[in-house]
Amino acid sequence: MTENHQAARRSDATRAAILAAARERFAADGYEKATIRAIAHDAKIDPSMVMRYYGNKAGLFAAAVSIDPGLPGLPVEPREAIGHTLVRRFLTLWEENEQLTALIRIGATDPAAAERMQGVLRDQLIPLARRVCPDPDQAPARAALCSSTVLGLALTRYVLRFPAAMALDREEIVDWLGPTIQRYLTAAKP
Repeated sequence: MTENHQAARRSDATRAAILAAARERFAADGYEKATIRAIAHDAKIDPSMVMRYYGNKAGLFAAAVSIDPGLPGLPVEPREAIGHTLVRRFLTLWEENEQLTALIRIGATDPAAAERMQGVLRDQLIPLARRVCPDPDQAPARAALCSSTVLGLALTRYVLRFPAAMALDREEIVDWLGPTIQRYLTAAKP
């Protein structure tokens, strides 16, 4: 085995140890309370190595967070219910995964976190939109409109905690936003 190959394997093992420690620490302490020093301690490495590989806590968090809303497999029949189905799916994701709330907090200022959020749009929501929209070439624009709506809800309800947004129950949100998402995905182009 060459020296470069051994170094690459050590680097991969170090990255894996850092990510495993980060996932556990973020899950236990939350984003705000978790520290690079504690994560490095858990991974049994120097904190400078965490910074070397991930730049800062936000970059590490973005790399460690697993986001899989499962949209490509989401049932699209009946087609006239996809808006409601999608809103329900996103509400469940936001309510069951505190990491997503933290990711939206840092996504506005950290490029790595923003890229993770963009990846969901690119890899999950656009393919779903292609399955249901009248013109698959319009899928990116339609998916972007859907994202703006659900991320706006997430921001006001789970991050900024606007009282009126928090006061809505799940079915009220589905009833209000479902038709909007439905229109974005399936209506004829204006």
